[in-house]
Amino acid sequence: MSLFRPFLSRRPFAGLVASTATFVFGFIALSTGSARAQSTPSLQLVMGNPSGATTSVSNTNNYLMQKPQYSLAYNKSHATPNWVSWHLGPQDLGSAPRNDAFHTDTDLPSGWYRVTNSDYTNSGYDRGHNCPSADRTATSADNYATFAMTNIVPQTADNNQGPWAALEDYCRTLVNSGNDLFIISCPNHYGTTTIAAGKVYVPSYMSKVIVVLPAGSSLSASAVTTSTRIICVDMPNTAGIRANSWKSYRISVDQLEGYTGYDFLSNVSTSVQSVIEARVDNL
Repeated sequence: MSLFRPFLSRRPFAGLVASTATFVFGFIALSTGSARAQSTPSLQLVMGNPSGATTSVSNTNNYLMQKPQYSLAYNKSHATPNWVSWHLGPQDLGSAPRNDAFHTDTDLPSGWYRVTNSDYTNSGYDRGHNCPSADRTATSADNYATFAMTNIVPQTADNNQGPWAALEDYCRTLVNSGNDLFIISCPNHYGTTTIAAGKVYVPSYMSKVIVVLPAGSSLSASAVTTSTRIICVDMPNTAGIRANSWKSYRISVDQLEGYTGYDFLSNVSTSVQSVIEARVDNL
């Protein structure tokens, strides 16, 4: 399957303008000094709000939800997040066990359908994390938060347990090397495939972007420079890719923004963005 797809092949999110059709994942790895910030809602959006999501309940398909562990833009029509954004640093990795308690997110507005764990039962899809369970092991409460169904999308086992998992593991190796990551994850390119009797839509692609900064950088968008390493991937959510390397799905941020209409690093200076978003990682 071709790695690149024309923008016109994307299906816009219901309720959003066409230019904000679908979103893909962004990762940003930063190194800091000895002082480590704890996870807070404000820390999760340091690099920006890719779709301009808001907390207005009338913004049903681009609804901003901010938690200490991650922030997300929720799409009521798809019953999945448009994107999930979080910071990952050494302080987030501890010994808390995997909780496995997938649960309905009661933070959704009253009257909205709230996805349940059983909606995925016998669906043929994994309950795929955006913010991974293994990225939140400092406390049991942090790990439990990753099992909220607003952080979950239907993923094929070969995607979720193959290159997607491998990239998640790679990001934690960056953290264990002394770096910090700012991550934005997004399911994208929705068609008509659903589970849960049509309530939950299945994305055709999953994507990420990773920006790596040298040790000693601050936890701020101003730490990103034209020499910053950017990793951007766009993976098909299909069977048959389990053995594929995540590196084979690398594209540029510019390409990803062309597919989605989103601005992934909106808090980074535009002059820096123009350089780093044009490159395709090759390390």
